[in-house]
Amino acid sequence: MYNLLLTLLMIDSVLIIIAVLMQPAKQDDAMSALSGGGTDLFSHQKARGFEAFMQKATVVLGVIFFALALVLAYLSSH
Repeated sequence: MYNLLLTLLMIDSVLIIIAVLMQPAKQDDAMSALSGGGTDLFSHQKARGFEAFMQKATVVLGVIFFALALVLAYLSSH
């Protein structure tokens, strides 16, 4: 049981890395901070399409990661 959960944790870790790397980059560089205004207008838009899917997938994979980590910590202590 422990080895199965550990394998699932490693697979989940790789999937989290892939999900984070596939997310589109948000361009918040120094010039946009100094110039202000222009990018702030569109900065609070709701994510749609692929970006929304990747955000939800990352959150789900993160919750699974922490649940598996807690279960493995519990199993290793007993």
